[in-house]
This record gives sequence, structure tokens and C-alpha cells, in this order.
Amino acid sequence: MIDTEKELNTFLRQCSHEGAPVLCAVDTEADSLHRYSESLCLVQFSDGKRHVLIDPLAIDDLSALRDYLAGATCWMHGADYDMHMLKTNLGVIPPTVFDTQIGARLLGVMKFGYGDLVAHYMDVQLEKTSQKADWAKRPLTPVMEEYALNDVVYLLPIAEMIVSQLKEAGRYDWFTESCEAARTKSMEKRKEKEDRWRIKGSGKLDPRGLNYLRALWLWRDAEAAQWDRPPFMVTGNKQLLEWTATLLEGGKPILPRHFRGSRIRNFNQAVAEAAKVEEADMPQRIRGERRRKDKQFDARLDSLIAQRNKVAENLGIDGSLIAARAVLEALAAKQEGAEDLLLNWQRKLLGI
Repeated sequence: MIDTEKELNTFLRQCSHEGAPVLCAVDTEADSLHRYSESLCLVQFSDGKRHVLIDPLAIDDLSALRDYLAGATCWMHGADYDMHMLKTNLGVIPPTVFDTQIGARLLGVMKFGYGDLVAHYMDVQLEKTSQKADWAKRPLTPVMEEYALNDVVYLLPIAEMIVSQLKEAGRYDWFTESCEAARTKSMEKRKEKEDRWRIKGSGKLDPRGLNYLRALWLWRDAEAAQWDRPPFMVTGNKQLLEWTATLLEGGKPILPRHFRGSRIRNFNQAVAEAAKVEEADMPQRIRGERRRKDKQFDARLDSLIAQRNKVAENLGIDGSLIAARAVLEALAAKQEGAEDLLLNWQRKLLGI
């Protein structure tokens, strides 16, 4: 465990070649399952020979790590979240990020979780005991330390085998283009979703229902923030929808017995305030933009799906890697710019 700035600087100098960063494996752990606002709690790092844990909670100045990553070629697994955490907390995403998950899927590996790949390539079974651990707690237990280190110990050896197989299969260019596209997407500023209370299942609600759901979602968010716990620990989305349905029927939601008095009072106040909202001020349903479909749309879509599936079957990979259904629908509708939704290798496979 590296938990001082001096140790971090010394270690990163050792990992550099003539002052330049080298190939490394990186993973991160956060406390999003235990806190209202997630924090970067751990950075796992390996240069292939040295495997360490870096403690962001103990080190005030992480600029040395930021500067190192700013010039590094990094391997990650399921890199989207890790890139987000590095960007949010360190202000950097390495210039080259390769993802073992993308590589494995392009090879047709059906079980592509990190533990699955370690078992597949290294014949090692990893323990999952710390998967949902609270990474903000200190000191880490030996079990947690081992779990965290294992996330990078095997990453570079697996990466080497994946690269070899991709090149042998003639798919390495697909891999590098896909990884660059994923990195570019992460570099774009993540805009916080407007109307975050519009959870899955809310699309069928009328304005009254949406009004109640919004009030309940905001109540839950405020409770979670005050408690410093993730909102799901207050109650789940399914329960919010069920309570909304009860209110629409004129009933009174039955709250869990473990809710403290202030939480119940705040809930009742939120419902009472929602009931006072004028119809004109209630949120409206969002109408999705409908594509213009000519008589040949379905035929073109079926043809594209069949073509994609045939290519995918011949390659032994998931068809969604070549083109998602939404992209095929845009192509079938002759939507302007639809071809740009595909990468070069995807267009080539589809003959576009």
C-alpha cells in the first residue's frame, strides 16, 4: 500500500523508462455502494513486475500519478467507469487506453467479466468476497488487499494473449479503433441527465403520476444526501413507482416500519406538496421523436439485421458488436448521418 506522496513519487520514478511512462495496468475502487457522493478510494497499479495499491484518501497531492498517466499506455478491464473516475478525480484519461473486455468480445469470448478472463486465460479462480466492500474503510483487510491487487496482477499477461489472438485473427485494427472510440466517448463531458427522476417505468405515467413520482424521487434524494448513503438504501425505484400508483388510486402508501419519524414526516410533506401542484405545472410525458417509416422500412431493417447476424455468426462474435439495433433502424430509415454511428471496421463488414 502506497499512502504517502514521497512513496508515490519514488514508485512512479521506478516505473518509468528514462523518465517516460511505460505500459501499465490500472483499476479503481470507489465507495458508490456505501456513500451518497462517490469518492475514489483506491487505485490499483501494475507495470507487469510491481503491483501496488495507491491510497487517494491518504495522499493529498496525486499530481505525480496524474502526470504519469497523462503519458501512459494503460490496460483496463471494462474501462468506461475507471476512465470516468480518473477524469473526475485526477483530471486525466491516459492518451491510450486498451480494454481487455473489448478485446475478448471481439475474439468471441462469451463470458468476458474480469474473473471469467482470468479463469479462461490464466486458469486461476478469483474470490469475489470483496466485490461490494466499503473501500473507504481503513485499514483494508488482507482479503480486500488481495482482491484489489488481483484486479491488476493478471491484466497485462491476459492483454498480451488477447493482442496475439486479435492479430492472428486479423481483428487488431478493430480493437484499437473500438478502444479509441470508447476513450473519446469518456473524454466528452458527461452531462447530468435532466429530469433524473424520470426512472425506467415512468414513461407510461400521466402528468399526475409524473408529478407524484418527481416528488417522491426528490424526497428520496434528500433523505439519501442527509444520511450520506446511496439513494437505493432509502428505497428502490420499483417501490417509488408502486407508491406512485397507490397515490394515483387515492390510497395511502404503506411505509417500512424501520423508517424513522422524520423520514415519514418528510415523505408525507412531499406527498402533500405534490397534491397542491396545479395541472398546468405538472411535468408532461416526453414524446420520443418518431422516425419517418416508408413502406420499405421493415424490409430494409430485416435485411440489415439478417446481414449483420450472418456476418456475426461467421465471425463467432455477438452481433451487437457490429451494429446495435438502434443503428440499424437509423440506417433503414435513411436517417442523415446514420453511417457515422458506425466505426470503419463495422461499416466495412456491413458493406457500407
